[in-house]
Amino acid sequence: MPRAMLDYTKTILSKVSFDVKLFAKELKKAVSRLLPNEIEELKIWLQQFILDKPELQPTLLLIKK
Repeated sequence: MPRAMLDYTKTILSKVSFDVKLFAKELKKAVSRLLPNEIEELKIWLQQFILDKPELQPTLLLIKK
């Protein structure tokens, strides 16, 4: 079941990636709800996802520990 939350988070982030502020807000919510190992997996996914989206690259700092 926890895996479902990570998949849901990725779906939401993909859908709101057009708006940097909304993306950052959803990313903060995700980090507060996910388990530490899921956050690490999300970080890896996020690094790949934002490669072609330079406006979203600063949001990566939101999940650095």
